[in-house]
Amino acid sequence: MPRDPGQTDRLIRRLRWDELDRAWLLRFVELAREEDLAGLGLAQRPARPGDPSAALLVGAERARARVVARRPMVLAGLGLLDVVFAAYGGRCRATLLAADGQHVPAGTAVAEVEGPAAELLSAERILLNFLQRLCGVATHTRAHVLALGSSPTKLLDTRKTTPGFRMLEKYAVGQGGGYNHRLGLFDRIMVKDNHLAAGGATAGERLTSLVRRAQTERPDLLVEVEVDRLDQLAPALAAGADVVLLDNFSLGDLREAIPLLRGRAWSEVSGGVSLDSLPQIGALAPDFVSSGALTHAAPWCDLGLDWL
Repeated sequence: MPRDPGQTDRLIRRLRWDELDRAWLLRFVELAREEDLAGLGLAQRPARPGDPSAALLVGAERARARVVARRPMVLAGLGLLDVVFAAYGGRCRATLLAADGQHVPAGTAVAEVEGPAAELLSAERILLNFLQRLCGVATHTRAHVLALGSSPTKLLDTRKTTPGFRMLEKYAVGQGGGYNHRLGLFDRIMVKDNHLAAGGATAGERLTSLVRRAQTERPDLLVEVEVDRLDQLAPALAAGADVVLLDNFSLGDLREAIPLLRGRAWSEVSGGVSLDSLPQIGALAPDFVSSGALTHAAPWCDLGLDWL
């Protein structure tokens, strides 16, 4: 079938913070807390868990501190401050001084925190670990978006995410200006090369048959077909694939393939995508370009907790 503009909301999205399950976030943070305080993951756990440094060296006084960006970055995950503090007793409070999605220069105070000094010290590393990871993804994504320049092509993430961190990392991609592809296996029929190989359907009518079967059995889901050769385009289009993923195509083959898909299926370019190649890909104006590097290759940002 011709591509349907009404499919856009089903093709890509940006996760909002209010779509994340707070109960899951709290459990996730509690796991990180138990690693730090009680050796979670060890077969032999410590006999005396806790934070003896804070317990022995800090009294019951309250303290204030600021979360400070040590370098320019795009912010993501500030909503976790309250979740982290809830996991550490709920007596600390955070006042946000900036917002997710905001690009801030080095030295910017992004939040002010206040509470029992011992709790702030115990929570510090976990709090910063989460923020540094998510701000890193958002900042790395923003660099890729900028590399596309004025191209109408939308930048997508992939499922190449840190186990357990997927929804948070995908949220961070959105804050950096990218879009979420599929959140998991559950929300799209994705006919990849290994599916085709396993089904004996690498070309011609066999590929068409497999795509049509997927559409018949799951009409509620879009069907995306991964191709790695030009001769696979015709059967994918004949089957009515909603999206055709052009995997590891050369620039020359992309110049030939993308015009063939216009108005007939959504085009997605993937494989070998980098900051250097994005300007060239963007100039060809595919609908989408996806890169696992947004998450798996994102360096952490540097934030610190400065005592007031």
